[in-house]
Amino acid sequence: MKIFTNYERIENDLYDVMHMFYPDEKLDEEKPFLIHKLERNKNLIKNRYTIEEKDNNFSFEEEREIKFAQDLLEEKRQIKRFIKLSLYKMLSNHFAKNMPWGSLTGIRPTKIGYDLLKQGVEPYMLKEALMENFLVSEDKAKLVSNVIQNQKCIIRNDKLVDLYINIPFCPTRCSYCSFISSEYDKVKNLMPEYLNALIKEINETKKLIYDNAYVLRTIYIGGGTPTVLTSEELDFLLSNLNYPVSEFTVECGRPDTITKEKLEILKKHNVTRISINPQTFSDATLKKIGRKHTVKDVIEAYKMALPFDFIINMDLIAGLPNETLRSFKKSIDTAIELAPDNITIHTLSVKNGSIFANSQDKETNTTTEDMIKYASETLHKNGYKPYYLYRQKNQSQGQENVGYFKEKVCLFNVDSMEESLSILACGANAISKRVYNIDNRIERFANVKDIREYISRIDEMINKKKNLFS
Repeated sequence: MKIFTNYERIENDLYDVMHMFYPDEKLDEEKPFLIHKLERNKNLIKNRYTIEEKDNNFSFEEEREIKFAQDLLEEKRQIKRFIKLSLYKMLSNHFAKNMPWGSLTGIRPTKIGYDLLKQGVEPYMLKEALMENFLVSEDKAKLVSNVIQNQKCIIRNDKLVDLYINIPFCPTRCSYCSFISSEYDKVKNLMPEYLNALIKEINETKKLIYDNAYVLRTIYIGGGTPTVLTSEELDFLLSNLNYPVSEFTVECGRPDTITKEKLEILKKHNVTRISINPQTFSDATLKKIGRKHTVKDVIEAYKMALPFDFIINMDLIAGLPNETLRSFKKSIDTAIELAPDNITIHTLSVKNGSIFANSQDKETNTTTEDMIKYASETLHKNGYKPYYLYRQKNQSQGQENVGYFKEKVCLFNVDSMEESLSILACGANAISKRVYNIDNRIERFANVKDIREYISRIDEMINKKKNLFS
C-alpha cells in the first residue's frame, strides 16, 4: 500500500491501522492508496481521508476540538490518537468489521490505561473510557482495567533496577520463532568463549550497579532456553549471580532440557521462579512446530520440579496451525489441572525470519478469538487473574498475550512491560533500558545479536552500557 500524509512522522501509525484491515498488503505495493490530510484551525482539528482500492474509492472526514495541554508532547500524542481513531472508524465502517483493540496498535495497551488515569479518569470508569475514546471492545477494555488493578507491585524509583541475562540458544528452532541466534548443537563449540564474555559483562555490570548505588530488584535469565546449557555451564553462570533479590527467574522452557541435576543447581543458587513451557498439550502440534519433546515429557518435568518449591510458570500458545478449539481447550484444561502458579497465554505472532513466515502455515487460525475467550473465562473460574499484558505485530485475529497468576505475580514481567524500572541486560541481543521516571523518558542500548561478534566486541558492549547508566 502507498500512504501519503501532510502530518509528519505519522506514516507508520497510519500503516498499522491500515494493516489491520489489509493484512496481506505490504507498504511498498501500489494499492490500496491512502491520502491523509490534516487541517488545523486553532484547537479545531479536521482529518480528511481518501482510499483508492483496486476497484473502489471511498472517503471520510472528521473534525474534533482538541483540548491541548502545555506539554508539546501531549499535544502531539492527542493529535496522533485522533488521526488513528478517524482512520479506524472509516475502515471499520467500510468493512463492517470491528477490531478487538479498536484503534489501538501499540504493544502496551495498559500504558493507555495509565495515561487515562493520570488525566483524571476514575478507576471504575476506565473500561468505559477505553471503549469510548479508542473503540476498544468491552472484553479487552475490561482486561486492561483488571490487569492494572492487579499490578500492585509497581515501584517507580530510578535507583531500583532489574538484571536480565540472555541465553539465545535452544535445542531446536520452533517454526514460529525468530528470537534465538542459533540451535545449541550448532554453536556449542563457542560456548566456552560465549560464557566467558558473558561473565565478563555480568561482572562489569555488577561493578556498575555498585559504583552508581543501584539496588537490584530481580534477576531474569531468558532466551532462548537457558537450561539448554550443560549442568557445568549452568552452574558456572549462576555462581556469578549471588545477589539477594526479591525474585530470581530462569526460563527452563523446553522440558527436554530439564534434569534433576539442573534443578538442584538452580535451587542451590537461590533461583525462585522457573518456566516449563508446553506451548500445547498436543503431540501432533508439538511435532509440527518443531519441538522435540512430548506431552509426557512436559508432565514428567513438571512433577520433577514440584519438590523444589519453585514458583512455576507455563506458557501456552493460541492460534497454532491446524489446532482446533477442542484441542486448545484440552491444553487449557490440562494446564489448570496441573495447577502451576502462573500461566501465560500467548497468541501466535508470525514473525519475519520464522519458518512459518515463508510457509502456508502462516494462515490465521480462524478459532483464535474463541481460544482466547475460553482461556480467559476458564482461568478466571479457576482462580487465575491477569497481571500483565502486551501485544505484538501480526498476532492471529488481533489478539494479545496475557500473564495470569494465583498468588504471586512475576515482578520482572510487570517491570518490563510497564517500563517502570531500568533493566541492565547482558548477553548477545540483550537490550538494556534506562528509565528516567522523573523526566518521563527512556533510553535503550542493544547488544549485537551475532554470537561471534558479541564475543569479539564485548568490551565495546560493556563501555556503551556504562555510558548509558553512569
